[in-house]
Amino acid sequence: MVTEVTETLAAPVRGQAAGPPEERAWRALCSVMDPELPVLSVVDLGIVRYVRFAGGCLRVGITPTYSGCPATEVIQRSVREALAREELGEVTVETVLSPPWTSEWLSEEGRRKLQAFGIAAPTARASCNVTCPRCCSHDVERVSEFGSTPCKAHYRCSDCLEPFDVFKCI
Repeated sequence: MVTEVTETLAAPVRGQAAGPPEERAWRALCSVMDPELPVLSVVDLGIVRYVRFAGGCLRVGITPTYSGCPATEVIQRSVREALAREELGEVTVETVLSPPWTSEWLSEEGRRKLQAFGIAAPTARASCNVTCPRCCSHDVERVSEFGSTPCKAHYRCSDCLEPFDVFKCI
């Protein structure tokens, strides 16, 4: 199902009142890991656009990182399974393509997790400002436009000589 979003709801902030179904849904979504970046939850990745509970039905909007992302179906299935474990009733997972996902939607926690995992997080000028996630050197070279997945490029550090992926700035 493809739909447009008219509103985007952020995950509840600690201490902020949220209806129990929405709160339980966000907590469950924080446990759903991206299959290609297993250190990031779908919430860290910024692809969860909304969680709405009305009339006994939970609707969750997911925006893929790009429209041809091969992990989209796996993510949707994992989201459904995590929400089913919460016993929230009927769940609809909707694909939201507009506006398209941008790497700016990555959470700060997600950026830290990428760095710790050895993947350089995207910057505003990824092609000019890539930093090695291992030694923090800026003396790096792109080896390939495509890394382990199409959403990453492959680089090598000229200082520590380690190869690493860079999450593309989209």
